[in-house]
Amino acid sequence: MEGAEKELERRSKFLNSLIEKKKKAVEQKQQHDRMNVRVRASDMPLSLQNHAFMTARNILDSMPTSSKLDSKRLALSLKKEFDSTYGPAWHCIVGTSFGSYVTHSLGGFLYFSIDKLNSDICSLQLQVAIIGQIYQFSYADI
Repeated sequence: MEGAEKELERRSKFLNSLIEKKKKAVEQKQQHDRMNVRVRASDMPLSLQNHAFMTARNILDSMPTSSKLDSKRLALSLKKEFDSTYGPAWHCIVGTSFGSYVTHSLGGFLYFSIDKLNSDICSLQLQVAIIGQIYQFSYADI
């Protein structure tokens, strides 16, 4: 009987861990929806992703809505934030249309889009790539 109780407890813990993972995934999705973020590709840990999203959202919200979007300012701010928090060698590409091919360090890649409201009618979807230590890089404007 003792073996059956241990097995039941083991299964219960496993199911509880699955429920917790699902709750975290739902919370993550809701947070992304609130910030108008869409992950396109990533191998970056969630904590770093969230830091990138919050930083990008804060920078975009601080920019005047009437002025033209300053992609260079956003890229520089994200790069400086990641360099100061996680060490040097981060790279950031920001724009509405770009292509790139990179070989990077494991756990150091995030490609996402975030909406920037330019006016009451117009919404601009901005694409951002944050890349840790790059081994090979090619870039092309589209």
